[in-house]
Amino acid sequence: MGQCGITSSKTVLVFLNLIFWGAAGILCYVGAYVFITYDDYDHFFEDVYTLIPAVVIIAVGALLFIIGLIGCCATIRESRCGLATFVIILLLVFVTEVVVVVLGYVYRAKVENEVDRSIQKVYKTYNGTNPDAASRAIDYVQRQLHCCGIHNYSDWENTDWFKETKNQSVPLSCCRETVSSCNGSLAHPSDLYAEGCEALVVKKLQEIMMHVIWAALAFAAIQLLGMLCACIVLCRRSRDPAYELLITGGAYA
Repeated sequence: MGQCGITSSKTVLVFLNLIFWGAAGILCYVGAYVFITYDDYDHFFEDVYTLIPAVVIIAVGALLFIIGLIGCCATIRESRCGLATFVIILLLVFVTEVVVVVLGYVYRAKVENEVDRSIQKVYKTYNGTNPDAASRAIDYVQRQLHCCGIHNYSDWENTDWFKETKNQSVPLSCCRETVSSCNGSLAHPSDLYAEGCEALVVKKLQEIMMHVIWAALAFAAIQLLGMLCACIVLCRRSRDPAYELLITGGAYA
């Protein structure tokens, strides 16, 4: 009966190690996605420490490849030292993922204040005639998120660019995709996106943080199961004399 329980635990453990390899790829993808998205919105969120959870989760993903290899070898070869090492590394990674979750929640809470502080400055320096990186970022966000201005399109009236152009219009990136004849004129507000960009940028960045948090939580749960199975194999091996004789090639009478 004990042998059957050990075999079942070993089977689950080998299966979990295969999952770890898949998880490693997913975690690296999530981390890379955060980096790429941050690059699109970095003018609206200047706190680079927000990328710490992404850096950590990529490092964890890379480590999971190694963990999966150690776990498979230790399980197949019945190595007590290997399984113990496997459990210790899993425990360290589990603690790291808990830290990622905590950091994710901390920076998620800071997003709104950071965006509110940065977006005002970015819109004030907009230059549609000779666009710089910040100006291109505004046009990109307005097109991608289907928004206009900070809170709505009327915010453009307070910008230096609007006052200098004197044509009573907003950037063409404020135009709805469905309106082909839109020229950004405030005389036709129905042609423009009604929603402001600040709330949508905050929502987008918070969604990114939630992806990191949920990924870390999901794989932390899998790691707990992996540690449990490894501990079962270790404990039963040390307590079951029949199992000890079996794996060393002896006979049990």
